[in-house]
Amino acid sequence: MASSTQQDATPLVLGYSDKHPFSKVNITDRTSVQDLLKTILDPLKPHFSPLKTTIRVPGGTAVRFDNKAAEIEGICRPMWGLAGLLGGGGEYEGTSWFVEGLKTGTDPESPEFWGWPRDNDQRMVEMCPLGFTLAVAPVFWDSLSEKERTNVENWLGNSINEKNMPNTNWLWFRVFANLGLKKNGGKYSEEKIQQDIIHLNGFYRGEGWSNDGPQGIWQQDYYSGSFAIQFLQLLYAKLAGDDDPVKAAEFKKRAQDYALDFIHYFDEEGRAIPFGRSVGYRFAMAGFWGALAYADVELPTPLTWGIVKGLLLRNFRWWQTQDDIWSPTGTLTIGYTFPNMYMAENYNSPGSPMWACLAFICLAVPKDHPFWTSEEEPYPTHLVKEAKPLKHPGHIISYLGGHRLLLSSGQACGYPMKGTHAKYGAFAYSSAYGYSVPTGCFTLEQYSLASQLGLSDDGGEFWKTRRLCEEAVIETYEELPVLRSIWRPFPDVKIKTYLIPPVVSTPNWHLRVHKIEAGREVMTADGSFAIYNERKLDRRYLELYDSKICEGTMPKIIGNYDLNSPEGSSPGSVGSFAVSKGAVGIVDLDVDSPRIAMLVNADPNSNIVEARTVIPTLQHTIKKGETAWYITGIYAKPSKEGVAASSYLDGWEKKPLIPAWLKSEILKT
Repeated sequence: MASSTQQDATPLVLGYSDKHPFSKVNITDRTSVQDLLKTILDPLKPHFSPLKTTIRVPGGTAVRFDNKAAEIEGICRPMWGLAGLLGGGGEYEGTSWFVEGLKTGTDPESPEFWGWPRDNDQRMVEMCPLGFTLAVAPVFWDSLSEKERTNVENWLGNSINEKNMPNTNWLWFRVFANLGLKKNGGKYSEEKIQQDIIHLNGFYRGEGWSNDGPQGIWQQDYYSGSFAIQFLQLLYAKLAGDDDPVKAAEFKKRAQDYALDFIHYFDEEGRAIPFGRSVGYRFAMAGFWGALAYADVELPTPLTWGIVKGLLLRNFRWWQTQDDIWSPTGTLTIGYTFPNMYMAENYNSPGSPMWACLAFICLAVPKDHPFWTSEEEPYPTHLVKEAKPLKHPGHIISYLGGHRLLLSSGQACGYPMKGTHAKYGAFAYSSAYGYSVPTGCFTLEQYSLASQLGLSDDGGEFWKTRRLCEEAVIETYEELPVLRSIWRPFPDVKIKTYLIPPVVSTPNWHLRVHKIEAGREVMTADGSFAIYNERKLDRRYLELYDSKICEGTMPKIIGNYDLNSPEGSSPGSVGSFAVSKGAVGIVDLDVDSPRIAMLVNADPNSNIVEARTVIPTLQHTIKKGETAWYITGIYAKPSKEGVAASSYLDGWEKKPLIPAWLKSEILKT
């Protein structure tokens, strides 16, 4: 065990060219994943408080709750990984500090007491990993005196059982606070466990899927799976299965169904599609796959343990290539592939990203389980169709075009969080091109309308996009799934949107079609995916496309409203594109289109994957009383190992055809 010497807490300092130890682990087996976790835990040591009750991760930013709770996050969230390691028979030399933190943090007489939780208190969230740790790592409870156990019972059980909680996945946190005490013979409330699970079952929508909230909420993101609901259902099935076999069996069945849908959110390179809130939890997105093994779920056909193992390990490996996710002292930062406060939720403290550690539940899986003994298998692309409709989340997944493309309609966060229209309301999400969030509330540069249609009634200062849909359904036209939605950015502007996935003949194109009935004059801006806006030579912004180096834009990037400039705009039927890490573009498929194509030089750090981006965009103004049809083709061909840069625009000239059913629909009006 580690001692409290300064030598043990020597900070990791990453210099200009240094690689984080996380990136150096050769991930092949259980031992290597144990080593991977330790590269995340070790840098925390210098940031423990004197009595080890909290961890103050570098950052200094504030959140909606008190800073004390933020520092409690800092020590409790790493326990997801530590508990998995210890629960699977592994060892960590810094364990004693976490044990000491539990003792002192729950002691009301300690100067570093965590404080009693209030209603809807963030401390309740951190009780979940703490309860799980108590349940699977005996060293914690066994190290406590009788008085210390009473303190833990009072803080972890009594306090949360007496308080109000949000009507969301949070209710699972109270279940695990009580479950951790129950597994150790402590005082707990079985009544609360059962009441909360009954209530949580009201979120269930079928075929494995749950909402993150009650009826009337349509929010089925990673909280429905890896971050909370599916994940915790599986942990409950494992830990409480003997006492509650009926619920355990039901949760396992849901996981089987969910797995057959959830696999579509990952691609062959290991990336998950960024969608929804809290994507700053990074590799937690893949935690569900380890939880399947931990709960001894019988895999549904065609999944195998080799496939499941590959899904998790490839996700870890992809994150190993993202060198900018670390602070100078080696801790995870707020952001996605780089530090980014624009994308952060108001509950993301500097310690918040450590929720990613739940992905290490796989370490609690015994070494002789087929998850570990099976040979890792590649992604089973050959087993799926080119386009896969997913009924409950309202998504269509495409397997064409070199990335995992997700078309989305209907979902919305239960409250208007920062950037919610971009996190849930965009038309398309990609495993290669992350979504973009606004950096401010003026002009297209700040709104960064990647994969969104924006409308402005004030000349282009303020823009409104799709957030809530009046209607959203998946329909089938000519044997192809299509998403249809109806939404109103303004009370007197009605938009019907069709999202049409790629087809084999034009695999890099998907269609977005909008029927806009304008009760007022509105400017419109229709954006493609955002793409990296730097050239290889000197890292300056992209210039006009140069076919010799396969890099640049068409037309030139000059300004977001210079539509009359011959250099900076082109007819909508000609379109615009940008080429750097692959290629993205946009074109109006109506040869007589009045729209103008140009490029938005988006504000830096608006995109969650690339810090500098450009967005090919179509613009137009619709007069009051007019009805307009926009038939937009969106091009995307990501960079990839084995794909020559000279091929990035190979599909650009072959524009997709307008489906016959759509032509008929347009003729009706």
